[in-house]
Amino acid sequence: MIIDTHCHLDDERYASDLDDVISAATKENVKKLIIPGADINDLPKACKIAQTYENVFFAAGVHPYEVGGYDRAKLLEYAIHPKCVAIGECGLDYFRLPEDGVDEYKAKQKEVFIDQIKLACELKKPLIVHIRDANEDSLNILKEYQDSLVGGDLHCFNASPILLELKEKFYYGIGGVLTFKNAKKLVEILPQIPLNRLIIETDGPYLTPEPHRGSRNEPKFTNLVAKKMADILNLTKEEIEEITTKNAHTLFKI
Repeated sequence: MIIDTHCHLDDERYASDLDDVISAATKENVKKLIIPGADINDLPKACKIAQTYENVFFAAGVHPYEVGGYDRAKLLEYAIHPKCVAIGECGLDYFRLPEDGVDEYKAKQKEVFIDQIKLACELKKPLIVHIRDANEDSLNILKEYQDSLVGGDLHCFNASPILLELKEKFYYGIGGVLTFKNAKKLVEILPQIPLNRLIIETDGPYLTPEPHRGSRNEPKFTNLVAKKMADILNLTKEEIEEITTKNAHTLFKI
């Protein structure tokens, strides 16, 4: 059994065939799925999907690109829902910076990130973290609050060695990037992550693994990620499934 810990099933690219996508995942032994929060306005849709499908759960959060629409009261409304298993995805992303007001832009991201961390601490729910081109700032913030968190997921782990400092409290989300030809850093660092800290994700519809790169990603493709992980770690695919599923259960309580 595999748990896809991060798939944007509320994305429009699944709108026409969501039943088929979830059915195909189930047939391929992907039995549980988590929809991360990204845009505050998409939370009603994510919640509705989770209520419709017994094996689908969601997280309530605001992506760093969407901090302009951050609304804590609305976030809390969904964060306390029985099928909400985490806060996020939230974090820092400095990949696309504005031409002017960079300091203010980064400060706003940090402010919203920290507020979501505090919410996760208050509700005793794990945190789903997005980090891109912001490793040091993210690490410093997470180290400050990690003792108050029940746990967290470094979604789409970017192979930064400094983020291994968080391995006592955080899990590392591994997805289709691991199968890419240019994923040498991730391939090299994967064995340094404790087995009891590994979880699997798609980040669908993005980051489709080889050999389907270029097409829409789906939860069923987590099998390709599990196979690649097994090859690198000299384990069987069944062992990887057992390890990562147990870890996802422990973190998200599903």
